[in-house]
Amino acid sequence: MADSHPLTDIREEPASGLVSRQASDPTLHNIARHDAQQEQSQPESPRPPHAQHPRPRRQSTASRVSVDFFDPEGMAEIRRTLTQDKNKSTDDEKAGKHDEERPRTATTTRSTDSDDTVAADADGFDLEKTIKTIIRRRDKAEIKPRQLGVVFRDLRVQGVGSSASFQPTLGSTLNPLSIIEEIRNARNPPLKDILSGFEGLVKPGEMLLVLGSPGSGCSTLLKTLANHRGEYHSVEGDVHYDSITPDQLKKHFRGDVQYCPEDDVHFPTLTVEQTIDFAATTRTPRNRADYNRSQFKSFLTTILTTVFGLRHAKKTPVGNAAIRGVSGGEKKRVSIAEALATRACIGCWDNSTRGLDASTALEFVRALRIATDTMQLSTIVSIYQAGESLYQHFDKVCVIYQGRMAYFGPADKAKDYFIEMGYLPANRQTTPDFLVAVTDPLARIPRAGVTNQPRTVEEFAEYFKNSKAGRENAAEVDQYMEDYVGNSDRAAAYAQSARAEFAKRSGMKNPFMLTIPQQVSAVMKRKVQIIRGNMLATGLNLFSFIFQAIIIGTVFLKMPEETSAYFSRGGVLFFALLFSALATMAEIPALFAQRDIVVRHEKAAMYHPFVEALAHTLVDVPITIVIMSVFAVLLYFLTGLQVSAGQFFVFLLFLMLMSLTMKSWFRAIAAAFKSEATAQAFAGVSTLALAIYTGYTIPKPSMIGALRWITYINPLRYGFEAILTNEFRTLQGKCSNLVPQGPGYENVLLENQVCAVVGAQPGEDFVDGATFAKLSYGFDFSNTWMNLGIVIAFGIGFTAMLLVFAEYNTSTTTQTSVTMFKRGTRRQARPKTSGDEENGAQPATVVDEKAPRSPTSPTIPTSPTSPSAAKPVAHTDIFTWQNLKYTVPIHGEDDRTLLNDVSGYVAPGKLTALMGESGAGKTTLLNALAKRVYSGTVTGDMFVNGQALPADFQAQTGYVQQMDTHVPFSTVREALLFSAKLRQPPSVSLEEKEAYVDRCLEICGLNEYADATIGSLNTEYRKRTTIAVELAAKPKLLLFLDEPTSGLDSQSAWAIVSFLRSLADQGQAILCTIHQPSAELFQVFDRMLLLKKGGETVYFGDLGNNATHMIDYFERNGARKCDPSENPAEYMLDVIGAGATATAKQDWKSIWQNSNECHETRERIDAIHAEGRARPPVETELHSEFATSWLFQVKELFAREAQAYWRDPTYLMAKLVLNGVSGLFVGFTFFKSKDTQQGTQNKLFAIFMITIISVPLASQLMVPFINVRNIYEIRERPSRMYSWTALLTAQIMIEIPWNILSATLLFLTWFWTVGFQSDRAGYTYLMLSVINPLYYGTIGQAVASMSPNAEIGALLFSFLFSFVLTFNGVLQPFRQLGWWRWMYRLSPYTYLIEGLLGQVIGKQEINCAPVEFVSIRPPANMSCSEYLGPYMSFAGGYVTNPEATADCHFCSARTTDQFLELSFNIVYSHRWRNVGIMVAFVGFNIFAVYVLTYLFRIRTGSLLSRRTKKKN
Repeated sequence: MADSHPLTDIREEPASGLVSRQASDPTLHNIARHDAQQEQSQPESPRPPHAQHPRPRRQSTASRVSVDFFDPEGMAEIRRTLTQDKNKSTDDEKAGKHDEERPRTATTTRSTDSDDTVAADADGFDLEKTIKTIIRRRDKAEIKPRQLGVVFRDLRVQGVGSSASFQPTLGSTLNPLSIIEEIRNARNPPLKDILSGFEGLVKPGEMLLVLGSPGSGCSTLLKTLANHRGEYHSVEGDVHYDSITPDQLKKHFRGDVQYCPEDDVHFPTLTVEQTIDFAATTRTPRNRADYNRSQFKSFLTTILTTVFGLRHAKKTPVGNAAIRGVSGGEKKRVSIAEALATRACIGCWDNSTRGLDASTALEFVRALRIATDTMQLSTIVSIYQAGESLYQHFDKVCVIYQGRMAYFGPADKAKDYFIEMGYLPANRQTTPDFLVAVTDPLARIPRAGVTNQPRTVEEFAEYFKNSKAGRENAAEVDQYMEDYVGNSDRAAAYAQSARAEFAKRSGMKNPFMLTIPQQVSAVMKRKVQIIRGNMLATGLNLFSFIFQAIIIGTVFLKMPEETSAYFSRGGVLFFALLFSALATMAEIPALFAQRDIVVRHEKAAMYHPFVEALAHTLVDVPITIVIMSVFAVLLYFLTGLQVSAGQFFVFLLFLMLMSLTMKSWFRAIAAAFKSEATAQAFAGVSTLALAIYTGYTIPKPSMIGALRWITYINPLRYGFEAILTNEFRTLQGKCSNLVPQGPGYENVLLENQVCAVVGAQPGEDFVDGATFAKLSYGFDFSNTWMNLGIVIAFGIGFTAMLLVFAEYNTSTTTQTSVTMFKRGTRRQARPKTSGDEENGAQPATVVDEKAPRSPTSPTIPTSPTSPSAAKPVAHTDIFTWQNLKYTVPIHGEDDRTLLNDVSGYVAPGKLTALMGESGAGKTTLLNALAKRVYSGTVTGDMFVNGQALPADFQAQTGYVQQMDTHVPFSTVREALLFSAKLRQPPSVSLEEKEAYVDRCLEICGLNEYADATIGSLNTEYRKRTTIAVELAAKPKLLLFLDEPTSGLDSQSAWAIVSFLRSLADQGQAILCTIHQPSAELFQVFDRMLLLKKGGETVYFGDLGNNATHMIDYFERNGARKCDPSENPAEYMLDVIGAGATATAKQDWKSIWQNSNECHETRERIDAIHAEGRARPPVETELHSEFATSWLFQVKELFAREAQAYWRDPTYLMAKLVLNGVSGLFVGFTFFKSKDTQQGTQNKLFAIFMITIISVPLASQLMVPFINVRNIYEIRERPSRMYSWTALLTAQIMIEIPWNILSATLLFLTWFWTVGFQSDRAGYTYLMLSVINPLYYGTIGQAVASMSPNAEIGALLFSFLFSFVLTFNGVLQPFRQLGWWRWMYRLSPYTYLIEGLLGQVIGKQEINCAPVEFVSIRPPANMSCSEYLGPYMSFAGGYVTNPEATADCHFCSARTTDQFLELSFNIVYSHRWRNVGIMVAFVGFNIFAVYVLTYLFRIRTGSLLSRRTKKKN
């Protein structure tokens, strides 16, 4: 049958004719059937296989979900729409169009099988029949549907292992032996097996759940099955997509398989509708029955937003961490809808429920189930901490044990398989948790009486292969491969179906459905939407250009047409060109931020990556033209450049072209590199080269031959030549400096005078601009149109580079997480979760399984010794709170109540859970109780033993935050010791603190990891470290924990909760918020406070054994019965109406308030108060704000900073290399500068360019400064660990030695290269390598202290520094500054450059170059010395032929002091004054660091509100 009708195997789905193929049909297949099935009496077999379908899904017991689950009203609307379509279709049929359908009846009859089970809906509309009508419409268009399964056998994936497990340091980076070892490893990388021996099958309409511990290989399996093989060394074995090979799939049908990473990365400023609409646009098929492209994608978007309950959020931005958008659960559904809009046949979803609470995660899986059934997809999902209700939606499960397959088969048989093997689930343990626990030697429970169960990884894999389940799986794989693999007819039919969708001119060789012009059009539309969604960025860009134009325009306001302004005119033109060209560097971070999205879209065959770059370039052209026009008009007419239409438009033309050309250059750099840091570094070096070799700072005639070639490949040089000669060609500058003039020369004729400017002619009182440009710069106006062509050629070349790099360099640097240890230490033992196959570690050795655990006394799985030896101090104090209410003000609205009348207590030795749905106020309550609320109003009472809280309450409690915020370069032991030293009182000796730290390490099971750097630990051990850091402070009263299990897999979550249980058993009082835990975790807790939305109490009290007390309370008060197999945590949330789709019938708040349990709680609190007030109050142990002295804090913080810097070689090397390379580059550019006038000016620019390097250096140091400040603000400040002033002092101190060291390197590579005299080196070193680093280091930190993040800090610093550079008297000499002279005196670099230049060049002779001499004709009968002698006596200068009587060769300056004072207002004698002024600036900066930090980061409330209060 398959041979004669190759397409009969492709199942016709009763779905919308709008969509051209079955597997990816984003329409309503089986909607009505599902609705009907809800009412059928045989739920266990909801989808009988069809006889005509040769590959039926097995009779799965997976739960089904109604398609109107998320949005019943929206589905009703779609049904009405489809009814109208049906009526239209009926009219078509009446017109006699039935005959065309007859050849296809064999395939459509199958979809009528369930006609008798279809129920009509309220509107009397039969959805199934409507869909059949639409299918007939699809058939008439001869659209052939298709679907795709995936089968694999003997699958093996190899990756590159990690060799080093020691934390790199600056010392190890510079060590030659380390470098040799790195080269050796790069040539022969160590390989490791990530996966081996996998075989299985996922058919269309099936959902496979992939389970395993973190690092076992789940992501690798999903990526391999999605055909994403690029990041692995090799993939061996058979993988087939029905009859299609992986190579064919990649080349031709890549869009039919989707891999969705766990993070939902979308363009944050696009709305939900725009995101889905774009995906639909790029994968719209050619044949769409009766719909045009626009109607098709609109209808598809409508169906998807409705089915997934996103209609209400259609116009809402998707958002990200910085931009407010849709919720986490909605963002997940956007990801699903986007993937389905591409109409892929196979979907792989990698840990997509991470960070979602249980109800949202369940909704996510329900949405996938709807999609899989509706569109006959093959769906593969990996999930950590999967709940039982979630698990029931899957047909098959694959269990991975350290890269080997422990089970692959029906999901409903997996549990029995492992029980039969010889392992038991714990009490109320969910099936997924049990399946993962079996793969963990420390978590699995052997069945009593069975001794031969497999224990090693190899034994598990072998056992499965030989088991009945393994044989059935192998047989299914073999049968499927026999039917499908190598079947050329099926492959041809599939290809025919796929190709029918592609646009006519899209080409037969690529997987993209649209032609290149169609792709460009779609992506350009999206780019416009992105820009419109973030108009602030474009507005700020325009503002920065307007602002700079006004500043520079007023600095060079209305320049006179005189020779004195020639230098200034060059400066204006140079600035205009440079600023417009270099402003694009700020785009580099944004380009890297979007790369992951572009790569994902490219892999989904939505568009070529180069199309994104091309669209960006095209959309940017009109924006650039507008911004440049505004900038040019302001600058041109403020500065008084040549007023003629021709010259203005040439200026504007070149400015626009140069801006577009340089944008392509910087975008090409971003596209060429894999990491942002290297791209930024390369862009910085190229900026230096481009700026210096433009021909302004060092004219071409002065360049050394070895580097002159840079001017030929510098587009800025051609643009600068064009705009400079365009300006000077009509300029006849009046001479400002006729020689000789002054006393005694009143009656001299013009023919006996000359202008002391390059290009002057004897007897003329003006200088021709064109001649000046030719002689000074080597520029000629006749080259203008040639330069235009060259600039356009560069623009095209750079754009071509951008497109090529964008298309072929789509990867980004991925960090493999390998645990790093401090050098010189050895790990003590192999911890369990480091058997991380995906991340490069070796498999863990097998240890003994744990005994069956009871809910009351769990063990600590990873603690090698009993914690009783490390027992903390016993606690007797009870913390209570009564009638707690918390309100926050909302601008323009009534105050919002986040907590409402909450009461409770935490007793020593008890583990109290704080629970509720997302948004119920769990973390808010925890923060309010821990005194960590800094806005709003908290009312109610909090007591310890019924008495007021001690003054140092925060110091006597520990607070473990949800975010594990630590210094990533500190080791675990160092972090604990730091906490102990600064939070335990000084009366405790260092030996006692160290001993207690060792006990904490032991309690937390961190002994093996004591010397590992925290940044390299996995999630579980980072969480343990966070808890240990709080324990090291010896919290006397209470330990708060916020979501300690969030983001962990089930085994790590169990380990953490077991560990908390053991702490409570030793007397610690613990209050812990927790997202919907498994039943197994839930029974570890003693007591629970349950909140509903609005921060209202629903229950507080003991849970009882297996949560019987709590269940009994709800059942007694009208809730449904709790099923014995149901998770009590999910049950209680369900009955109180938690979750997006749940509602509660009862008012549980009032039920609680009127219950006996509530009265008992109040009586118990009163009893605690009465008993506690009979005892003395809890003593305040700290009588100052902090436990230790300020100097001790500074010492400890400085030591921690020093360690972190030494262990961050990337940062230090960036600092050192930037200084060294810049020194060499500037030094060799101005190599051995001569003692001519131009040579002296070159030395000035050699100093000016070297000071500009402080901009990137200051931007660099903001990153560690802000990172450490974040750690302080998030974790260490609320714990009252140390003073903010101590932190700032340590941060300022640590930068000083490194900045001076790197500036020393700069000095050594630069000073003698430029050709300065050795006897001037001492002062120069003091100024350049000691005072200058102090200055830019402290000003950088001052700017960082008022910036929320490093990016804004860098922009702010560049903006402020542009003033410092503009007004220091180099670009515009002091005599020309006019009104802005006050800024000249305020600019620190005025004094830095005066000090450096005055010292280095002062008190030296100038010997003019031949082109710098002017020829003067003396009056008759006078020699040159007689005529010019009086003038030279007061004005300076010299003649080379004093005895001549004609053509005196006069040089206008004899000493550098004359030249510097005349041109730049630089005086040699000011050098020590300048040192003092610079030191004063440094002092001011240090003062500003403290003041700005206080104003922007420490102080709460606003100054205005305080002032008004004082007035009142």
